[in-house]
Amino acid sequence: MARSRITPERESELYEAVLDLLREVGYDALTMDAVSIRTRSSKATLYRQWRSKPELVAKALRHSKPVSVGDIDTGSLRGDFHAMLERTDDCQLEKDSALMRGLAQAIHGNPDLHQALRELLIEPEITGLDTLLRRAVERGEVGLDNPALAFVPHMLVGAFVARQLIEDRTPDRTFLTDYLDAVVLPALGV
Repeated sequence: MARSRITPERESELYEAVLDLLREVGYDALTMDAVSIRTRSSKATLYRQWRSKPELVAKALRHSKPVSVGDIDTGSLRGDFHAMLERTDDCQLEKDSALMRGLAQAIHGNPDLHQALRELLIEPEITGLDTLLRRAVERGEVGLDNPALAFVPHMLVGAFVARQLIEDRTPDRTFLTDYLDAVVLPALGV
Protein backbone atom coordinates (compact mmCIF):
# COMPACT_ATOMS: atom_id res chain seq x y z
CA MET A 1 0.00 0.00 0.00
CA ALA A 2 1.40 3.41 -0.95
CA ARG A 3 1.85 5.65 2.05
CA SER A 4 1.17 9.34 2.04
CA ARG A 5 3.75 11.92 3.06
CA ILE A 6 3.13 11.65 6.77
CA THR A 7 6.16 12.45 8.92
CA PRO A 8 7.31 10.13 11.71
CA GLU A 9 6.48 12.87 14.22
CA ARG A 10 2.94 13.18 12.87
CA GLU A 11 2.54 9.41 12.86
CA SER A 12 3.56 9.35 16.54
CA GLU A 13 1.01 12.07 17.31
CA LEU A 14 -1.71 10.08 15.55
CA TYR A 15 -0.82 6.89 17.41
CA GLU A 16 -0.83 8.67 20.76
CA ALA A 17 -4.24 10.18 19.97
CA VAL A 18 -5.58 6.72 19.09
CA LEU A 19 -4.32 5.28 22.38
CA ASP A 20 -5.78 8.21 24.32
CA LEU A 21 -9.15 7.68 22.64
CA LEU A 22 -9.00 3.95 23.36
CA ARG A 23 -8.45 4.67 27.04
CA GLU A 24 -11.27 7.22 27.07
CA VAL A 25 -14.00 5.44 25.12
CA GLY A 26 -12.88 1.85 24.54
CA TYR A 27 -12.44 0.00 21.29
CA ASP A 28 -16.09 -0.35 20.30
CA ALA A 29 -16.80 3.38 20.63
CA LEU A 30 -13.56 4.37 18.89
CA THR A 31 -14.31 5.54 15.35
CA MET A 32 -12.23 6.80 12.48
CA ASP A 33 -14.37 9.95 12.68
CA ALA A 34 -13.28 10.48 16.29
CA VAL A 35 -9.63 9.89 15.37
CA SER A 36 -10.02 12.31 12.46
CA ILE A 37 -11.45 15.00 14.70
CA ARG A 38 -8.95 14.45 17.52
CA THR A 39 -5.97 14.53 15.17
CA ARG A 40 -7.30 17.18 12.79
CA SER A 41 -6.72 14.91 9.83
CA SER A 42 -9.04 13.73 7.10
CA LYS A 43 -10.56 10.28 7.15
CA ALA A 44 -9.09 9.79 3.68
CA THR A 45 -5.61 10.32 5.12
CA LEU A 46 -6.31 7.83 7.90
CA TYR A 47 -7.57 5.19 5.47
CA ARG A 48 -4.58 5.76 3.17
CA GLN A 49 -2.25 5.06 6.06
CA TRP A 50 -4.24 2.32 7.77
CA ARG A 51 -6.78 0.17 5.96
CA SER A 52 -8.99 -0.31 8.98
CA LYS A 53 -9.62 0.56 12.60
CA PRO A 54 -8.17 -2.79 13.80
CA GLU A 55 -4.95 -2.15 11.87
CA LEU A 56 -4.69 1.42 13.20
CA VAL A 57 -5.20 0.26 16.79
CA ALA A 58 -2.71 -2.60 16.49
CA LYS A 59 -0.06 -0.37 14.90
CA ALA A 60 -0.61 2.31 17.55
CA LEU A 61 -0.02 -0.29 20.25
CA ARG A 62 3.05 -1.63 18.45
CA HIS A 63 4.42 1.90 18.06
CA SER A 64 4.16 2.41 21.82
CA LYS A 65 6.59 -0.54 22.22
CA PRO A 66 9.44 0.46 19.91
CA VAL A 67 12.06 -1.82 21.46
CA SER A 68 11.59 -5.52 20.78
CA VAL A 69 11.95 -7.88 23.72
CA GLY A 70 14.39 -9.85 21.56
CA ASP A 71 16.75 -6.85 21.46
CA ILE A 72 17.31 -7.07 25.22
CA ASP A 73 20.46 -9.02 26.03
CA THR A 74 21.99 -8.52 29.47
CA GLY A 75 23.80 -11.85 29.48
CA SER A 76 21.35 -13.63 31.78
CA LEU A 77 17.68 -14.55 31.56
CA ARG A 78 16.93 -12.96 34.92
CA GLY A 79 18.68 -9.79 33.79
CA ASP A 80 16.78 -9.82 30.50
CA PHE A 81 13.41 -10.19 32.23
CA HIS A 82 14.25 -7.44 34.70
CA ALA A 83 15.45 -5.16 31.86
CA MET A 84 12.16 -5.83 30.12
CA LEU A 85 10.32 -4.48 33.17
CA GLU A 86 12.62 -1.47 33.49
CA ARG A 87 11.47 -0.24 30.06
CA THR A 88 8.28 1.08 31.60
CA ASP A 89 7.08 2.68 34.81
CA ASP A 90 4.09 1.89 37.04
CA CYS A 91 1.98 4.66 35.52
CA GLN A 92 2.52 3.25 32.02
CA LEU A 93 1.85 -0.30 33.27
CA GLU A 94 -1.46 0.87 34.70
CA LYS A 95 -2.43 2.52 31.41
CA ASP A 96 -1.31 -0.52 29.39
CA SER A 97 -3.15 -2.91 31.69
CA ALA A 98 -6.42 -1.01 31.35
CA LEU A 99 -5.97 -0.84 27.59
CA MET A 100 -5.26 -4.56 27.33
CA ARG A 101 -8.29 -5.48 29.45
CA GLY A 102 -10.52 -3.43 27.17
CA LEU A 103 -9.01 -4.90 24.03
CA ALA A 104 -9.25 -8.44 25.42
CA GLN A 105 -13.00 -7.94 25.70
CA ALA A 106 -13.25 -6.35 22.26
CA ILE A 107 -11.51 -9.18 20.40
CA HIS A 108 -14.28 -11.60 21.32
CA GLY A 109 -16.68 -9.80 19.01
CA ASN A 110 -14.18 -8.61 16.44
CA PRO A 111 -12.09 -11.22 14.61
CA ASP A 112 -10.42 -8.51 12.50
CA LEU A 113 -9.10 -6.84 15.64
CA HIS A 114 -7.94 -10.18 17.01
CA GLN A 115 -6.09 -10.95 13.77
CA ALA A 116 -4.49 -7.48 13.59
CA LEU A 117 -3.34 -7.69 17.21
CA ARG A 118 -1.91 -11.18 16.67
CA GLU A 119 -0.04 -10.18 13.50
CA LEU A 120 1.21 -6.74 14.54
CA LEU A 121 1.62 -6.98 18.30
CA ILE A 122 1.44 -10.47 19.80
CA GLU A 123 3.47 -12.46 17.27
CA PRO A 124 6.39 -9.97 17.22
CA GLU A 125 6.45 -9.99 21.04
CA ILE A 126 6.38 -13.80 21.14
CA THR A 127 9.16 -13.90 18.53
CA GLY A 128 11.23 -11.55 20.71
CA LEU A 129 10.49 -13.61 23.80
CA ASP A 130 11.50 -16.77 21.92
CA THR A 131 14.82 -15.08 21.04
CA LEU A 132 15.38 -14.19 24.68
CA LEU A 133 14.59 -17.76 25.79
CA ARG A 134 16.70 -19.33 23.01
CA ARG A 135 19.71 -17.34 24.23
CA ALA A 136 19.07 -18.60 27.77
CA VAL A 137 19.05 -22.18 26.44
CA GLU A 138 22.26 -21.55 24.48
CA ARG A 139 23.92 -20.16 27.63
CA GLY A 140 22.86 -23.29 29.52
CA GLU A 141 20.56 -21.42 31.92
CA VAL A 142 17.47 -23.34 30.80
CA GLY A 143 17.28 -26.91 29.57
CA LEU A 144 16.01 -27.29 26.01
CA ASP A 145 13.67 -30.02 27.24
CA ASN A 146 12.11 -27.84 29.96
CA PRO A 147 8.34 -28.01 29.34
CA ALA A 148 7.84 -24.56 30.92
CA LEU A 149 9.49 -22.92 27.87
CA ALA A 150 6.26 -23.36 25.90
CA PHE A 151 4.23 -21.61 28.60
CA VAL A 152 6.27 -18.47 29.30
CA PRO A 153 3.96 -16.20 27.24
CA HIS A 154 0.97 -17.65 29.07
CA MET A 155 2.62 -17.08 32.45
CA LEU A 156 3.45 -13.47 31.60
CA VAL A 157 -0.04 -12.67 30.32
CA GLY A 158 -1.46 -14.48 33.31
CA ALA A 159 0.35 -12.14 35.68
CA PHE A 160 -1.42 -9.15 34.17
CA VAL A 161 -4.85 -10.76 34.13
CA ALA A 162 -4.70 -12.50 37.50
CA ARG A 163 -3.57 -9.51 39.56
CA GLN A 164 -6.52 -7.44 38.46
CA LEU A 165 -8.97 -10.33 38.72
CA ILE A 166 -7.84 -11.69 42.08
CA GLU A 167 -6.65 -8.58 43.91
CA ASP A 168 -8.44 -5.82 41.97
CA ARG A 169 -5.05 -4.16 41.59
CA THR A 170 -3.10 -3.21 38.52
CA PRO A 171 0.16 -5.11 38.12
CA ASP A 172 3.10 -2.85 38.94
CA ARG A 173 6.84 -3.37 38.53
CA THR A 174 7.27 -4.68 42.07
CA PHE A 175 4.55 -7.29 41.59
CA LEU A 176 5.87 -8.31 38.17
CA THR A 177 9.45 -8.54 39.44
CA ASP A 178 8.32 -10.73 42.34
CA TYR A 179 6.21 -12.82 39.96
CA LEU A 180 9.14 -13.36 37.60
CA ASP A 181 11.43 -14.34 40.47
CA ALA A 182 8.89 -16.57 42.25
CA VAL A 183 7.04 -18.18 39.32
CA VAL A 184 8.56 -17.79 35.86
CA LEU A 185 12.26 -18.21 36.60
CA PRO A 186 11.81 -21.20 38.96
CA ALA A 187 9.53 -22.88 36.41
CA LEU A 188 12.39 -22.52 33.93
CA GLY A 189 14.89 -23.90 36.44
CA VAL A 190 16.70 -20.58 36.85
